[in-house]
Amino acid sequence: MEGLMSYEPLLTEQRGAVTLITTNRPAVLNALNGMVLKELIQAFAAFEADASQGCAVITGAGEKSFVAGADIAEMSGMAATDFYTSGYFNDWQRNLVAQTRKPWIAAVNGFALGGGCELAMMADMIIASEKARFGQPEIKLGVAPGMGGSQ
Repeated sequence: MEGLMSYEPLLTEQRGAVTLITTNRPAVLNALNGMVLKELIQAFAAFEADASQGCAVITGAGEKSFVAGADIAEMSGMAATDFYTSGYFNDWQRNLVAQTRKPWIAAVNGFALGGGCELAMMADMIIASEKARFGQPEIKLGVAPGMGGSQ
């Protein structure tokens, strides 16, 4: 494996001209928290800047989940105003989508719920296993999808 770099919540690896990005929090179904979002921005910026890389693939560690949405435990400690003014999702969405010009693929191997479903929808292409499950469960809690899930 050439170019293996490891962040605690995120793994990146270069395989020839392809950057493999793996959310690495299988104990919490790869839920997105602030640290993962920051690492995703950095991983995609590095991918975009590296002329030797032509495509990225993002997937989730473990057998159960691609990304099962936002880390509710982390979000529960935030006031609603803090959530929206902190850029918790807006900054990474803007950076990931608007600043990444190279194609990237979501390889969905399990649950893609809430923010995970929306992350997959941001990709240029989705490849889904037979175990892939997509959804927006936050609507049952009276919460609107925050990253384009309703569009």
